[in-house]
Amino acid sequence: MTEDRTGALSAISLRDRPALIGPAAAWFHGKWGVPEEAYRRRMAAYLAGETEYGWYLCLDDGAIVGGLGVVENDFHDRRDLTPNVCAVYTEAGHRGRGIAGRLLDMAVADLRAAGISPVYLVTDRIGFYERYGWSFFCMARCDGEPEPSRVYIHR
Repeated sequence: MTEDRTGALSAISLRDRPALIGPAAAWFHGKWGVPEEAYRRRMAAYLAGETEYGWYLCLDDGAIVGGLGVVENDFHDRRDLTPNVCAVYTEAGHRGRGIAGRLLDMAVADLRAAGISPVYLVTDRIGFYERYGWSFFCMARCDGEPEPSRVYIHR
């Protein structure tokens, strides 16, 4: 994968900058509360070529301002729907600039190139992911959540 640069922002795969594994794991932990070591293990497997389920970052002058990952299951009861885009986040001051869309497109393209399709994601947002080619697929119950969440698919 090549780095996608627009202005001061650069969208990268963690494989483009493996030295960012520590800062990336800490950044995702800070956003979602999942243990940092869980992120680090999944990222290390990706960097070692054990999986094509990747990790993507947007950098602004070297600082992480957006990111997402791909995992087998994003804490929901539909284990048959795999892989899942997870941990999509853009820092508040950088929203509205297409960062999440660029990262989503990169992840889907990389997975497709590896022969992996479709891809799923779980969200409660309506209207956002549709802009990037995702469509509603079904409902799933997320771990510890009383109400089901929306599952989207990208084919």
